[in-house]
Parts: sequence; C-alpha cells; structure tokens
Amino acid sequence: MASLLDLCEQYFGARDFYEVLKIPRTANDKQVKKAYHQLSLLVHPDRVEEDVKAEATEKFKVLGRIHSILSDIEKRKIYDQSGQYDEESEEVMMRNWADYWKSLFKKITVEDINNYEKNYKGSEIEIKDLKRAYMDSEGDMDYILETVPFTSCDDEPRLHSIIQGLIEKSEVPEYKEFTEECEKKKLRRKRKWAREAKEAERLDKMLKIENEENAAANNLALAIQSRNEARASQSDKFFDALIDKYAKMAEKPTRKKSSPARATKITKPTKKIKKKA
Repeated sequence: MASLLDLCEQYFGARDFYEVLKIPRTANDKQVKKAYHQLSLLVHPDRVEEDVKAEATEKFKVLGRIHSILSDIEKRKIYDQSGQYDEESEEVMMRNWADYWKSLFKKITVEDINNYEKNYKGSEIEIKDLKRAYMDSEGDMDYILETVPFTSCDDEPRLHSIIQGLIEKSEVPEYKEFTEECEKKKLRRKRKWAREAKEAERLDKMLKIENEENAAANNLALAIQSRNEARASQSDKFFDALIDKYAKMAEKPTRKKSSPARATKITKPTKKIKKKA
C-alpha cells in the first residue's frame, strides 16, 4: 500500500506537505486551513466530472490527511522536526474523510465555486498550476486542459499566451509538443470538448426537468394533504356541532303537558221519600 508521501508525489508532484498545500513552513493555522480549503475545493468528489471522480476522491483523502497533521500542534511539531508522522493513525482517522471535511467548512454552493473561479483565473496559483502541468506533460495541451482547474478549449488562446511568455522568459523549456502541435490534434480536442459540453447541457436540462417534476409532485402531494386535512377538520367540526347540539338538548328538563281542567258538576241534594207503611 502506497505511503502518504508516495500519494502526495503521485497526485500533487511533491513529497513535502507544505509544498502540496503551497504554503511556507511558517504558515499559521489560519493559512493552513485556507490553503487546504482552496485545494480540496478543486478536487471535491461532488464537484468534478464522473470520469475523474475516483482520482479526485483519492486526492481529497490525501489533502485531508495532510491537514489533520498540520492542524495538530504536536503532530506538526514532530513532522517539522523529523519529517515523521503516524501513518496508521491518520489512515484510521480519515476513513470517514467526508464527514471530517464537512465538519471543517460550511456547505459549498455553486456561488462559492464561481467566486473562486473568478479569483483563480489569472492568479499566481493558476500560473504555477499551468507551469507544473506544462512541465509534467512536456507541453501536451490535452493534459494541461484536463489538469488545470476551470479550463476548456475556450481558454486555449489565453493559456497559450501565458505559456509562450514563460518560454520567452526561460522559466520553462520549449517543447515541440506545444509549439508545433498539429492541427488534427487541435481539432480532435475541440470536437471532444464540444461533445462533452453538449452532454453536460443535456444532463443539466434533464436535471432541471426532474427537479421541476419533483417540485410539481411535491406541490400536488401538499395540496392533496392540505385538502384532506381541511375535509377532516370540517368533518370534525360537523360532528362536534351535532354532539354539542344533542348534549344541550339532553340537559333541558322535560315538562309534562297539563290537561285542561275539568268542569265540576254541581248537583242538588236529593230529598228522601218516606215509604208508607
């Protein structure tokens, strides 16, 4: 199994934690966290294309392990003094790397990414990334566009100009792969990016339709639920009214109807007739 240092070199081209994060060894905790956040934002598995998700996940894990060391006072002190770190404990801690990352930073929004992209393009960080990609690939523009964040065929003229300037300043060597790139390769690259852009647009439309359908379904479900609740409430009120009505009737004392007074018949006293003997 590859060590953390080997993974750093494999994915970031450096075996030193500070070089990976692109910060000086004197960086404070805030600078360490900021650098880690910026880099992990670029390789977050939820923010990259499906074909590079697996590699992005590994990069993300490596950055998390580096940050867990440099953000711990004792671990950082040991690393600074000896270059050593506890490989096993870091692996155990970073098994749940997604939760670890979420615990450090707020939820990333599309706006956050767009803002970072604006600040990234044309910055010193982009130039360093561009220079590294150019050197690693010996001038292969396909590799450069796939490696440098937020780039596409639309950025080629700008990137080409930057690299040409670096060549003229002797900051990077001149590679024929870059200066004499054949037109067929350029056309293949443009067709590939056009296909991917079209596919991305199609998926985006499908996602919007799906979201709209889900929203409509949710609204319908809420409407039905609300109607049912209203009907249930009306039914409850109706029966409550009936119960209340008959309960009041039961409470009233029952009155017997009095019959009309009968007329008293007055009779005269009858005389007794004596019988003759």
